[in-house]
Amino acid sequence: MTQPRAIFLDRDGTLVHPFHYPSRPEHLQLYDNIGSTLWKLQRMGFLLIVITNQSGIARGYFSEEDLQYMHAYLRTELARWNVQLDAIYYCPHHPDGIIPDLAIRCDCRKPQPGMLLRAASDYDLDLRNCWFVGDILDDVEAGNRAGCRTILVDLGTEQISPSIQRHPTFVAHDTIHALHIIQSIASLEPDIDFNYRPASWQRENDTVLFSEQESRSPLGGDNAII
Repeated sequence: MTQPRAIFLDRDGTLVHPFHYPSRPEHLQLYDNIGSTLWKLQRMGFLLIVITNQSGIARGYFSEEDLQYMHAYLRTELARWNVQLDAIYYCPHHPDGIIPDLAIRCDCRKPQPGMLLRAASDYDLDLRNCWFVGDILDDVEAGNRAGCRTILVDLGTEQISPSIQRHPTFVAHDTIHALHIIQSIASLEPDIDFNYRPASWQRENDTVLFSEQESRSPLGGDNAII
């Protein structure tokens, strides 16, 4: 029996528009057309799982009950496209929090891979066949440490990192582009731009970062998804 495969999605800045510590359902606004793209990937057999740091709980900005209301709203909005999130994992911790039980260093807050490893156990996932899409390098690092392929959504906030753990498999100019990369590779139809680079990244460093990927086809070798 073939193991399921998943697309892990960061929430704020990736699935929904960036918002500084969203605390109400209406703060979660999906990107245009993301529902139809997720629906296609769900139809291809991908599980859709949200992985999100929510330190606002530890900081006292909102409660876990508030978060559940927000996530119920998010599920309702996605249901307009017949998209069902298979799971939402969140980390409520932060070392500088004001809630004593949550003011800790944990193994679930990204860039730690704990939420991904938990999802892999819960859903019997081979993380080598899974993707993590996020808009910051902490997302990339968490995905890489878990063994996923990673896509950084370029919001113009991240700079190239010397750490190999923070090197994404691909970079996308937005979330729709990132999802199209996954769709193209999964369907073995290379009709998407795999070579996007943030303009702010130095070309000499960019060449080092992506030299291994540029030496092989996105549909061959380690990049092939069956």
